[in-house]
Amino acid sequence: MGALAFVHAVVKRPRLATWRAMGLALLCALAVGAGHALEINQASEAELDSLRGMGPAMSRAILAQRQTKAFADWADLMRRVKGIGPANAERFAAQGLTVNGQVWPAQPPSGKP
Repeated sequence: MGALAFVHAVVKRPRLATWRAMGLALLCALAVGAGHALEINQASEAELDSLRGMGPAMSRAILAQRQTKAFADWADLMRRVKGIGPANAERFAAQGLTVNGQVWPAQPPSGKP
């Protein structure tokens, strides 16, 4: 290997290593981000549509109801949006959906101090 080829190889390797490291960092960030909660009172239509079992009609119904008033809890969501019952609530919650910061199953207030 000539001196010029050696220098060229040495200069190229850090660039390749940098790109590999950046790609690995991006993949790690995406993997970590996939486990984060999705708050129904802040989610976009695209984010809602990304949930398995959530179709465009249900996403639009959620957004329409949310414009009138934010969802207080899971019971409020199920009462106001047709098609969301306990089974769908459990399915969406398993994918990270929360309602007003609450995870499913929402615990009813005990009434005790």
